[in-house]
Amino acid sequence: MIFLGLFTAYLTFRSVTPVWPPAGTPELELWLPGVNTIILIASSFVIHKADVAIKKNDVAGLRTWFLATALMGATFLAGQAYEYFHLEFGLTTNLFASTFYVLTGFHGLHVAFGLILIAAVWWRSRKEGHYSSDRHFGVEAAELYWHFVDVVWILLFFLLYLL
Repeated sequence: MIFLGLFTAYLTFRSVTPVWPPAGTPELELWLPGVNTIILIASSFVIHKADVAIKKNDVAGLRTWFLATALMGATFLAGQAYEYFHLEFGLTTNLFASTFYVLTGFHGLHVAFGLILIAAVWWRSRKEGHYSSDRHFGVEAAELYWHFVDVVWILLFFLLYLL
């Protein structure tokens, strides 16, 4: 619901402002966010492989794919931090800049929480029998949350970088 409210606010600001982004706002680069988008989308496929692995009682596969997903998520966050440090506008530059940082920052917070969730499932998978083909709710919950984070990013990327 919060993301829906933030998207609605952004689209409202965009629709009532004569020039969007406001004059003088530097154009966003696409290369780094584009690579970040590919990494995040690919991570959805990777985390799904973990779910498939545990349903075959392959705990080692689960752990491997969760670790790979975590590395991809951390790479995404590092790319986002790099972008923040190199943007030519700040949080208070104008309305576009403010909404850009709020939307991408709130998404980054969700990615960070997703990494914590992935790490917790990975950690718990070390206990023999904790996850199996019959007991894998935590794996599926982490996977669904990660897909949610990816879908939100796709919408954000389209709204902020392409539209």
